[in-house]
Amino acid sequence: MPRQARFIVPGLPHHIVQRGHNRQAVFRGREDYQYYLDNLAEWKTALGIAVHAYCLMADCVHLIVSAPDDTSAIPKLMKHLAGRQTRFVNAMTQRSGSLWESRYRISPVDTEEFLLPCCRYIELSPVKAAIVEQPEDYLWSSCASRMGLRKCSWLDNSTINNLLGGGSKNSGEAYRAYLADNSADKHDEIIELAIQRNKLTGGKRFIDNIEQLTGVRIEMRGQGRPRKGQTGQPADLCAQ
Repeated sequence: MPRQARFIVPGLPHHIVQRGHNRQAVFRGREDYQYYLDNLAEWKTALGIAVHAYCLMADCVHLIVSAPDDTSAIPKLMKHLAGRQTRFVNAMTQRSGSLWESRYRISPVDTEEFLLPCCRYIELSPVKAAIVEQPEDYLWSSCASRMGLRKCSWLDNSTINNLLGGGSKNSGEAYRAYLADNSADKHDEIIELAIQRNKLTGGKRFIDNIEQLTGVRIEMRGQGRPRKGQTGQPADLCAQ
């Protein structure tokens, strides 16, 4: 079966997940996590990419980044991050071979409706995994920085702050309240399906807008033959 082409839309946030090879750990100690973040800071600046959120778990990476006009910027970012981390970990552990799954997953995100839910989804991962009780206590995510509890000069907060009500004043408390709002869990299933299948994270209006913007036909369908009248699934990315 041919691989599905990745779909990147200039200017939109993109949720990216990259897992360790065979779900094995890719981060084994503090220096591994820090090395990845140092490279993320370097290459996001070099490529003109905005980083809205990140969460590094032991066996996977979640990123939410926006692509500039150059649609090759995100693939370049992921290539540099994966390659450097592989060489670093292999040298530290005297191992060889692949560190990552062969392909990362990516989903363009509706900024207005799903950027905040996606940030919430990835920054609550350490809580759901029972690593910490509060998301801001996890060292290797953007959560504490967004709340103003830890400095991260290269994290791009302006879009998130605007979605929370405008500007940076009291945005940390507003975001804390949003993370604690269990009603926002309703978005999780859409986010999970979208990233698993490399689909758009958004609703029908968003899908229609992307079709008009890109000139690419985007069908709404799940795995296998769709049920008659089926609606509301994340969009598959199919170019005619």
